Amino acid sequence: MTEENNQSLNFKALGFEIENLSILFGLFLILWGIIISLISNSSSLTSYIPSFIGFPILVFSFLSKKIAQKKKLFMHFVVIFGLIVFFGGLDFLRSIFNDKAFDNIWADITKLVMLITGGFFSYICFKYFIHVRKNKKFES
Repeated sequence: MTEENNQSLNFKALGFEIENLSILFGLFLILWGIIISLISNSSSLTSYIPSFIGFPILVFSFLSKKIAQKKKLFMHFVVIFGLIVFFGGLDFLRSIFNDKAFDNIWADITKLVMLITGGFFSYICFKYFIHVRKNKKFES
């Protein structure tokens, strides 16, 4: 096991290693988009936006586990997509400022979920990167 992998073992969030948490987050987004689209009977592709963003998070997280020498690169892609989730969720604020919050209940709930989960996930990823940087002396 490389030292970088050992560092990730020392860093856990919600009881998960960062790669596993990222996989779960990607799966959550994929399922959220599908379930909300079905519940709301939406015929619009925009209701699948969480799924479209969750898919690369899932893929890059999985690749970071399987191709350890490229883990740093893949996890940077993961956090970029996590930030996209967060920034996409910020559109909920536009609804609030325009006094149209929850006019489209499913869209606004999805934006709110993206805002909260994307922000939290990005925060966890940044904490992980800080942890790795602080422990860089252990890298070979």
